[in-house]
Amino acid sequence: MKERWRIEGDGVVWDVATEPRLPHEDHVEMSGRKVSVIVRYRVDENRHLRLTREVIWPMLRLREGDVRGYLRRTVHGLPVVATDGRLWEAGTVRRVFFDGRLTVDFDPQDGLAARLTLSVQGDYVEATLTFSAEQGPSPSLSCPETGIEMETGVYGEYEIRRWCAIRGNEAREMILATLSRPGLQPFSSRDRTWLIREVRDEKLVLETPDPVLNTAFSFAKLRAAESLFETKMGLVHSPGGGRYYGGVWNNDQCEYANPFFAYLGEEDARLAALTAFRNFVPYMTTDYTPIPSSLEMEGTIAWCGARDRGDAAMYASGATRYALALGDRAIAEELYTPIAWCLEYCRRKVNDRGVVASDSDELENRFPSGDANLSTACLYYDGLRRAADLAADLNRAEDAANYDHRASELAGAIEAHFGATVEGFETYRYYDGNTTLRAWICLPLAFGVGGAPERTAGTLDALFSPKLWSVDGLATESGKPDFWDRSTLYALRGAFFAGDTERAFAHLTAYSRRRLLGEHIPYAVEASPEGGQAHLSAESALYARVIVEGMFGFVPIGLRSFILTPRLPDGWNRMALRRFDAFGHRFDIEVERRSDKVSVRITDTAGAVLSEMTGDFGRAFGFRLP
Repeated sequence: MKERWRIEGDGVVWDVATEPRLPHEDHVEMSGRKVSVIVRYRVDENRHLRLTREVIWPMLRLREGDVRGYLRRTVHGLPVVATDGRLWEAGTVRRVFFDGRLTVDFDPQDGLAARLTLSVQGDYVEATLTFSAEQGPSPSLSCPETGIEMETGVYGEYEIRRWCAIRGNEAREMILATLSRPGLQPFSSRDRTWLIREVRDEKLVLETPDPVLNTAFSFAKLRAAESLFETKMGLVHSPGGGRYYGGVWNNDQCEYANPFFAYLGEEDARLAALTAFRNFVPYMTTDYTPIPSSLEMEGTIAWCGARDRGDAAMYASGATRYALALGDRAIAEELYTPIAWCLEYCRRKVNDRGVVASDSDELENRFPSGDANLSTACLYYDGLRRAADLAADLNRAEDAANYDHRASELAGAIEAHFGATVEGFETYRYYDGNTTLRAWICLPLAFGVGGAPERTAGTLDALFSPKLWSVDGLATESGKPDFWDRSTLYALRGAFFAGDTERAFAHLTAYSRRRLLGEHIPYAVEASPEGGQAHLSAESALYARVIVEGMFGFVPIGLRSFILTPRLPDGWNRMALRRFDAFGHRFDIEVERRSDKVSVRITDTAGAVLSEMTGDFGRAFGFRLP
């Protein structure tokens, strides 16, 4: 199918004026410190726009104990504006543009063209109409008086204001809900324009010959970094999607997003990662009961509805990678204690088959996972390997040796217990008794568990076979329509990490084009049919990690050291990551093809070469920064 969108400048554009495939509708989320908005837009057969904005204030809760009871309003239609005393009516849509804000250009009507820009600031959403006359002077604009609505909630009376400000040829509508909240930490509100420019253009910039990957990566950074909320816990990163705000999860935050924030270089995101890690610590008790899966309602509710999902393994995997890449010794020492607790919890859950038991997995019983699943085992393995690296750098040699030994034993147990022929492929069963292919068979590849070479090859063949791979990525289970982008992104990362560069690159390119330029743009999504393909922000962090940890093969192995195993696709001569912010340094990673060899160069931001190595393709290059 022909792609609906195309890249233009720093964003993507849909040329509605020449579009024969109408009607079409889509939605996109934008988040600020105290508010999030999901914009739903539809262009009908006659190119007229229908618009709704679902505005959500996560910290203004309506009912005590209701974890999804956020104050929210659905605003229908466009802002009401009069031009020269007459109520303005939108013309037909000419084009739609997205660069972190959604902009709609209308054809001129009665000699007057208009542009609508939808955005979100720290605590309010805004819609700006900009008018331009084809001839003659600009029109005189006016708006209705301020509208105020009150709603009673957990903290008292909430005031919802909707008002319009006129400045020249612009009418700017704002929607704000307020209540004085004692006990909240003050954080500087980030202007949306500044945030887009800072994250997209200044932080961790990808340079490749493929503009689709470059643009998709820049959008993934933005969606991951924007979804920060001020709560009683402090500044937290939350998934969003209309359902998940003002809380932290062991999978979305600790496992998926936080390791990415360690090297993105966005300080508020790093702080939010620490908030998540720190707030789970009080639940790590001496009797080693399971830690909660999530802390919701600003940390006032500890949710354990799916019992032990392998949350300790999720925490250990994410926290070790975060601590290593951050390179801050004081924070590493702080996180070492909860990491050690999580690894000890998992050790106590190892069964007689040598793999760690858990009640469910991150899909929370949507699909069967037995009493011990591959996901929890692989996350535990990753936590052990990275904890061994961390312990070594913190001068805890005995711990490092112990963790390494346990990881090697676990790798053998994973091969022995989960290694199986499933639907004709030499791969992994997801749990004892599992007879169908499952998406999470990718995890041993993503975490470098190893195993028999034929198992790696068979797993790659299974992942990219029609039994699992579809136009939207991996099916959760063969023969089922459900898909979750998180497993697709782990699979792509694992395929690169395992050295299947060309197949990984082809599938990453197809996936990226569909998400960036297809029917539902421009971010990775949560799930389908459940969830309506919401733009959960941690999935965007996973997309960025496909590039950094898959294509570039980045693995932190110390507070100043890391490994790169670059996977340069055929037809590319070079790729780079600019302004990589990790280990207390900011530097560039440049990869270049040199005949049948590959060169990897680390330079500082002034261009001075810190280290350079050349070797065979597939080689792992080790670097240590001063």
